Amino acid sequence: MGEKGRRRKRRRRPDYVLIGAVAALMVLGLMMVYSTTVDSCYVHTEDHDPFCYLRRQLLWTLLGVGVAVVLARMDYRRLRQFAVPILVVTLVLLALVLLVGYGKEGERRSLFGPSVRPAELAKLTAAIYIAVWASSKGEQIRDVTYGMIPFIVLIGLLAGLVMFQTDRSAAVVIAFVSIGTFFVAGADLLQVLLLGTVLGAVFAVVSLAQGYSRQRIDDYLILLQGGQPANDHVVNALRALGGGGVWGLGLGMGHQKFGYLYVPHTDSIFAVIGEELGFVGCLLVLGLFAVVAWRGFRIALEARDMLGTVLASGLTLFLVSHVLINVGGITGMIPFTGITLPFFSVGGSSLTVSLAAVGILVSISRGGGGNYGRKRLAVLDSGGRDGGTRLSRIGRSARA
Repeated sequence: MGEKGRRRKRRRRPDYVLIGAVAALMVLGLMMVYSTTVDSCYVHTEDHDPFCYLRRQLLWTLLGVGVAVVLARMDYRRLRQFAVPILVVTLVLLALVLLVGYGKEGERRSLFGPSVRPAELAKLTAAIYIAVWASSKGEQIRDVTYGMIPFIVLIGLLAGLVMFQTDRSAAVVIAFVSIGTFFVAGADLLQVLLLGTVLGAVFAVVSLAQGYSRQRIDDYLILLQGGQPANDHVVNALRALGGGGVWGLGLGMGHQKFGYLYVPHTDSIFAVIGEELGFVGCLLVLGLFAVVAWRGFRIALEARDMLGTVLASGLTLFLVSHVLINVGGITGMIPFTGITLPFFSVGGSSLTVSLAAVGILVSISRGGGGNYGRKRLAVLDSGGRDGGTRLSRIGRSARA
């Protein structure tokens, strides 16, 4: 058998369960985009075009699917060559936003249009670069000089530039994904806890120093005590969720999206799902996201090398963190913050970056070959004392 034949034999089929779950989320997302924007499009466009947002979202969907297909067919290990250029481009774009970007109410978050936000790319960059960097360190990742200090500098650059854009939710995702990836790559647990504590304290100080962030925290505390917050974003979201009942009012039949919910086509779209598709619709959406998380971590467990394991874990954390923060804010479990719901919220950058993450996950799922059977499936390594990844393979442990 020739080299090409052996390579084909080693290559597995892509994870069709992951692809199917993402495809279902995209279809539901387009339905909800139309439902949440049809009235706004009709009122605010000169030709009363009800499909203005939907048409734009479809174009971004096609672009995102194209990016995902290219990345899925590419060997994910080639990202080692592109990690530094991707980081440099991301840092340049984040700096440009601060200089020439624009946004509402004095914020600067976008370039070339409201749908292009470099902060979204920064989240993906954090997962890719830290996975490439950390997986190459081996036991040195536990060393403060070679591991922790460079890691702090990297997070400071990415999250710091994003924080200057007053995009705290994006900075939280970057920190969460970075620390999670760092831990999976084999970092010491005490280092991870210390990093999480320090970053959490910094985030709290910055949030309390800004008026509207402090107000959202105060509203959250008032809501926990059963009072009526001054800002009714979460209150209206809870009304929408409760008003839908079990089966919902029907697609397009919701009321809270008409001037009551905060940007219902982006940050509050899950509340519209609850009102129009009901409790069953919410369970369906969350169930599909749970499938994405399950398949993502399974891909990490079955990856054929350390890079695949760490990268798949980081990308899965990237997608999961968005869902947890968005749904947690809408349901009042955490302070309300503006963050997109992957595959649902209107926004080209968010959709394209999310699909890019899925494409890389599919590439990793194809990376393990037929020769990597059950005995090579990854298992959780709770010790991590050998300096390897937390998700290390039995085969590698046996050879060690």
